[in-house]
This record gives sequence, structure tokens and C-alpha cells, in this order.
Amino acid sequence: MAPRANAPDPTGEAPLSNAVFLLTIGGLLLAGLALDELGRRTRLPRVTLLILFGIAVGPSGLALLPADAGDWYELIAVIALVMVAFLLGGGLTWQAVAKDGGNILGVSAGAVIVTAAAVGVGLWLAGFDPILCLVLAGVSTATDPAATQDVVRNTGAKGSFPRTLLGVVAVDDAWGLIAFSMLLAWAHAIVGQDAGGVGGILARELGGAFLIGAGIGLPAAYLTGRLRPGEPTQTEALGVVLLCGGLALATGASFLLTAMVAGFVVANLARHHTRPFHEIENIEWPFMVLFFVLAGASLDIAAVPAVGALGAGYMVLRTVGRVAGGWIGGYAVGMSPLHRRWIGAALMPQAGVATGMALVAADAFPTLADVILTTAIATTIIFELAGPLATQWALARVARPAAPSSSPADG
Repeated sequence: MAPRANAPDPTGEAPLSNAVFLLTIGGLLLAGLALDELGRRTRLPRVTLLILFGIAVGPSGLALLPADAGDWYELIAVIALVMVAFLLGGGLTWQAVAKDGGNILGVSAGAVIVTAAAVGVGLWLAGFDPILCLVLAGVSTATDPAATQDVVRNTGAKGSFPRTLLGVVAVDDAWGLIAFSMLLAWAHAIVGQDAGGVGGILARELGGAFLIGAGIGLPAAYLTGRLRPGEPTQTEALGVVLLCGGLALATGASFLLTAMVAGFVVANLARHHTRPFHEIENIEWPFMVLFFVLAGASLDIAAVPAVGALGAGYMVLRTVGRVAGGWIGGYAVGMSPLHRRWIGAALMPQAGVATGMALVAADAFPTLADVILTTAIATTIIFELAGPLATQWALARVARPAAPSSSPADG
């Protein structure tokens, strides 16, 4: 009789490996819960706390994680990031950008284009590897909607400026993903990884993403949510998201952009419900906890000094690009001088999507993986610490808190 598939290994190694996996995942999730509470009490960004915790328990710190923990990172990252991208696409409804839509689109376009140009050209002029310049230019476009929303909520700011700011961060990462995919395709073409050049890579990564995302999103928009609320809808939503990621990876399309397109299609065509997005929100955070902790664990502290000049240049150029891009975009759509002066400074926070972009780029260029990940994670920690303070400062300069007994002021 053949042994059962799940029978214990006679050596005892398989059960031990499974036990270590379950103990590690359970411990990291509970640690994430504790860090979330710490963040609420100290006002420190929870993403930063998770990354710092990952550094502390990873190989560069106390080395408490199993030796094969790094092997889990790629799969967990893909699952977490396709969920993030799906939710980003879901935020791009026509209704969401109808109010202050001109300001939102103008500022977001200016911030993405100018930031990418400032980082890419600036690092290239400084003599860094052109591939690194293109990759970091793409990474620089990402923001952190969660941190920005948290600051606006905590300050109680009301008016057109915070409305525009929240609208910009809702669409910023979407344009950033498109810009990142284009720059990554350019980098692929430079190193000759595709005979079709930039056009061929763009057709596969971007065109494939739009085709797969729309191909999954269209039926999902009309078929999901027809069953009773609860587990069936959660299963539907998770199935759609994972299908996007799997098909994108199998065909070489951008899995981030594929999931975003699917979310966009569902959000704008599904008139009968919005439950898939709520269901993904309900199950997203545990994967994000693991993603950020393992991202921190992947950081090689010993390599940080080696990218000091690159990291410093990236932070300076991204800051300049955000401020200049916000001003240029605001000027183009006729924002008031006060608003366009501060909108770029309010767009400094950077977190999960940037780390995800860096992971994708590191996988595409293994010889530069250490430099890309170290630079992206180290600077993300700094931007996630300093960025919310910059957002709060900008809101204080422009917006006013709502008066308890009157209508909200239009800042």
C-alpha cells in the first residue's frame, strides 16, 4: 500500500519544516498586530515599524527567521501586491475624480512625470548605471495613500486642498505603475533582453496587462456579488485577484498593472455591488504584514554604506521632483498659488507599492538586485518617517480644520 501523501517523513524533517513555517507565519502575524497597536499609540507609521521589525529579526539583525524564509518572500509579495493593485484600480472610479477632477489629474500627472524625470536624469548625470537610473525613476513615482489618508483624518483638514490631495494619492500610484512599467521595458531593451526592443516589451507587459485585466474584469464586473454576502463573495474576489496575478506572471505581463486594470473595470462597470473591494480589504492586511516584515528582512545592512551616495541622490531628487511636479501640475490646471506651492510637499510618503516595484525590478535584473532593494527599502523607511510630517506641515499651511458648528471651510 502506498503511503499517504501527508504521512510524516521517516526522518522527521518534513513535519519539522512545516512546524517551523506555521510557527514563523503565526508569530509574524501576531507581531504585526502588536506593532499596529504600537503605531496607533506612538503615531509612527506602521509600515515603517514592520520593516524595522523585519530588519531586526532578519539576517542583518538577530537572525531569528528560518534560513529558507527568503524563499517565501516572492510568492507572498505577489499575493499582497496584486491585492494592493486591485484596490488601487478600484479607487479610479469616474465619480471619485469628478469633483476637483481637473486638479487631481493635473497634479498627479505633473508629480509622476517630473519626479521620474528628475530622478532618472539626475542620477544619470551623476554617473550612475543607466539601468539603476531607469528603475529608481519608476520607483520614485509611488506614494503611500494610507499614510496620507491617515494624516488628513488625524488633522481634521477640510476643503479643496485635502480633497485634491486625497484624489491625487488615489490615482498617483496607478499612473506610477504605468510609468514604472514603461521605464522597466526601456531598461530591458537597453540590456538586450528582448529582441523586439522597447515596443515589444511594452506590448507584452503593458498591452498584455490591459488585455488580461479587462478580460478578467469584464465578466467579474457582472458575475461577482450575485451570490449571498460573505464567504462566496470573498472567494470570488480572491479568485479574481489571484487569477490576475497568475495569468500575468505566466504571460510576462505586469501583474501590478493587470490587477489594477481589473479593479478599474469592476469598479466602473459593477453597478450592483462593491463587495469584492471590501472583501479584499478584509483579507489584505495579513499578507501586507508578512510582505513588509520579509522586505525588511531582505535588507542587507552591510550594503547600505555602499549605496549611500545613490540613496542620498535619490532622496534629494525625488523630493525636488515631488515639489516641482506638484507646482507645475497645479499651475497647468489653474490651482491657486498657495495650493500649488504645498501640494508637492504633501506627496512625500512612500511605502508598499515602491517596495513592490523594487522587488519586480530586482527580479528582472538579478545582478543589481542587492543595490535596488537596499536603496528602495532604506529610502522608503526614511520617506515613511519624514513623509507624513511633510504632509502634516503642508496641510497646516493651507487647510483649516472643520469648525464644529459650521460648514467645512474650503481651504
